[in-house]
Amino acid sequence: MPLKISSRRLSDVDVVDLDGRLVIGPNSDALTEKFRELSRQGARKILVNLAKVTQLDSSGICSLLHGYTSMKKAGGSFKLLHAGGHTREVLEVMRLTETIPTLDDEAQAVASFVSAEPAVG
Repeated sequence: MPLKISSRRLSDVDVVDLDGRLVIGPNSDALTEKFRELSRQGARKILVNLAKVTQLDSSGICSLLHGYTSMKKAGGSFKLLHAGGHTREVLEVMRLTETIPTLDDEAQAVASFVSAEPAVG
């Protein structure tokens, strides 16, 4: 089953909604390409909604790490949303929840991008 990837913009945050299996092959490749596309378009705040991810393997983790490191190198931010069940277990075992901010409420997650920015002055 192909991974469904859609994106939407909330304020200045690009939310990437995933639905399906984030596993080796075309699924993880498509997500990596989506992150590249967003970066080329100037995105600097990415929130990945994992609520409907049914399976996550090492290739899927690599795709998420690619998005995270790309945003960090570009001076941006990358966060995960609604990592539950098996997906959260995998992220915790890999200790990614200690590296990549992982939130459970979309409104709070979007607001956290603003509060994480340094003050200008």
